[in-house]
Amino acid sequence: MQHLKAQGHFKPIRNNMNGVTLKKIFIGLSLLGLTLCLLPMKGQSQVSSNNFQQSQQDSRYPLIPYPQSLTPGNGRFTFNKATVLSVQSKELRTEIQDLKDLIKLPLKEVASAPISNFISLELDAHLNHPEGYKLQITSSYIKITANDKAGIFRAIETIRQLLPVSIEDGHGAPSASVPAVDILDYPAYAYRGMHLDVARHFFSMDYLYKFIDRLALYKFNKFHLHLTDDEGWRIEIKKYPKLTSEGAWRTLDAHDSACIKRAQQTGDPDMYLDSSHLKMINGKMMYGGFYTQKEMKALVAYAAARHIDIIPEIDMPGHSRTAISLYPFLACSAGHETGEGFSVPMCPCNEATYTFAENVYKEIFDIFPYEYVHLGADEVNKESWKNSAECAVTLKKEDLKNVNELQSYFVRRMEKFFNQHGKKLIGWDEILEGGVTSTANVMYWRSWVPEAPIIAARQGNKVIMTPGNPLYFDAIPDKNSLMNVYHFNPIPKDLNQQQAANIMGAQANSWTEYIPTTNRLEYQEYPRMLALAEVLWTAKTNDSSFMRRLNQQFTRMDKMNIHYRLPDIQGTLQNNAFLDSAVLKVYPPKEDLTIHYTINGNNPTIEDPVLNQPLIIKTDKTIRLAAFTPSGNRGDIYTCHYTKTSLRKAVMVKRNYTGMQVQYFAGSFKTVKDLSKAAITGTWNQPDISVDAKQATAGAFGLKYNGVITVPESGIYTFYLTADDGAVLNIDHQIVVDNDGLHSAIEKNGQIALEKGQHFFNLDFIEGGGGYKLQLEYSGPGSHTAQPVTAEMLK
Repeated sequence: MQHLKAQGHFKPIRNNMNGVTLKKIFIGLSLLGLTLCLLPMKGQSQVSSNNFQQSQQDSRYPLIPYPQSLTPGNGRFTFNKATVLSVQSKELRTEIQDLKDLIKLPLKEVASAPISNFISLELDAHLNHPEGYKLQITSSYIKITANDKAGIFRAIETIRQLLPVSIEDGHGAPSASVPAVDILDYPAYAYRGMHLDVARHFFSMDYLYKFIDRLALYKFNKFHLHLTDDEGWRIEIKKYPKLTSEGAWRTLDAHDSACIKRAQQTGDPDMYLDSSHLKMINGKMMYGGFYTQKEMKALVAYAAARHIDIIPEIDMPGHSRTAISLYPFLACSAGHETGEGFSVPMCPCNEATYTFAENVYKEIFDIFPYEYVHLGADEVNKESWKNSAECAVTLKKEDLKNVNELQSYFVRRMEKFFNQHGKKLIGWDEILEGGVTSTANVMYWRSWVPEAPIIAARQGNKVIMTPGNPLYFDAIPDKNSLMNVYHFNPIPKDLNQQQAANIMGAQANSWTEYIPTTNRLEYQEYPRMLALAEVLWTAKTNDSSFMRRLNQQFTRMDKMNIHYRLPDIQGTLQNNAFLDSAVLKVYPPKEDLTIHYTINGNNPTIEDPVLNQPLIIKTDKTIRLAAFTPSGNRGDIYTCHYTKTSLRKAVMVKRNYTGMQVQYFAGSFKTVKDLSKAAITGTWNQPDISVDAKQATAGAFGLKYNGVITVPESGIYTFYLTADDGAVLNIDHQIVVDNDGLHSAIEKNGQIALEKGQHFFNLDFIEGGGGYKLQLEYSGPGSHTAQPVTAEMLK
């Protein structure tokens, strides 16, 4: 599977520097039109008295995901060399070892628990929830009771999060303590997954072990491993050795080149290719790697011990260019069609295709002993099927109406084969096209086809929710991304209780076209992964509580060397307008961070001045700022342009229409500037700037909205423009927000000084294919609260 989006927009993440002395440079700033505003420094917003108790509880029990029920206790349990272990079941040998490895104590095992200083593990069939557990910690003992072994393990991971972060260095906690508490806990969803694409960019086996450890810590139970695609084949298949001897290696492709170019432009080392996956083959520099079956079986066993299923995906019949290039018989007419858009797929009308597919999956079944296996079956370019003589015969023989039903024919045959081997098929939601059996499992990803999971759930299919917005973690994160995940509801609207029960859960996907390193991967995934963990396990949200607990988890992630995206600096705008002066007042988003800034156009480093007082801006300026950890890791760079201006005069516009006059351009565009050279394919009027799906029917298109906007009072107005893909807002023929380019849904903002009344309004928007989002909000003079630009304002 791949993106329909060309991810052309990147954010640099960190500049790794070590131990540089901080410099505070204030002299001469006033000469540059920039002075320090000597206001008393305020700390982070204080927790209200109503939230004080919850705040204290979050500090003592910084658990993610949060338990279903938590009752604080008094005191703490301290581990020591005399602590013993009472276990009633011989089934728990693996979990016993997990506990011993965690705290690095011998934990002598005894037949029955003493009066105090013990840990007990017990299975209890009366606990109804799979993976659920009871955890009781007092100053005298720890008792863990669970329905199954997975529940015992989840409880141990909860204890891990209650222990000091120092345990994450692998030295254990032989004299550490955990706070007293009573917890009753169980997951809201049976399927809680993370996905990793190792076909576009390869990740080492060592890293996969780390990945599994981190999934376990946050109570995920599914690891979807995307092993094959057009760009590479990553799993050894003994029947077809060329798949890895040749198919696991490639010369650098367009994605690789884009990553390298971005690294050179930004100085971001995490965008360079991992040199450990480059080697010379026959005089050529090749990129890649693969996993042997022996290696993968060991990883599967490791994951199973942590109660995580690895779900393999061998993508068929589309995204199979690697296999077809090595075995051309797999494509209709021996693969002579070049295809447009997505690569030429395997031929569903050739018995040799099924022989190949079944031979491959037999070996996959032997490696991965789980019930679910992913077929893929997405984004299939069916043109070669339409032109195939073999397919014409199959269509007639099987009484199929079209190539969509031919796709369904392929999926049904493969599902029957899966079932014969005790496996359940998962496919991307395209398997619904042309019909699907009620036993197939549907993985919903196409956000722009909202009816797909509803149709599937209503006809009895089990559904895994993974919509691109907000669960494609390769999408560039912005200040809204974390909460968009945290407020994601896996249950679509319009499902009754019985139908909703068919929603198994959800997962987030990381497609790696533009993720060449583990550091970049972790920047994309963390902390969004923790938000998803709480959605799927707890299914209850509390923004302020989550953020307090997350801040403590950051410290644990630091100890684990996770290169997470640093928290956002609040209070910045990209384009700032002011009449007399402006004040830039921001605070470190985390206690141990410092904000450094520049006014010379360079990206900030840890040697640049610390922004620890509000700044008064009196002349045009560009300020760049970033947060830094004590070790020198840099967060996102924020560029703030300040422009001294005057109020734009209101206009009196005579029009023969109300609302927006819309021009429509069918076709693919890289930027909104391309619209000026394109032919208009349709025009209409509408009251607002929504995208009219009945009018804009092409997969890729552009729109121009023209009209006026009326503002209620004179002053500085801030506009917030969220777009997937590109959009540019002009007011009175001045660019206010530039959010251009092909990218996922991100917000950009800007200000303009407007006189009360009407002003010329123009918004250009492009959709690159694969689902769109367009949202415009504003805040008026003296306000920081964003609200929608309404149809009333655009009359």
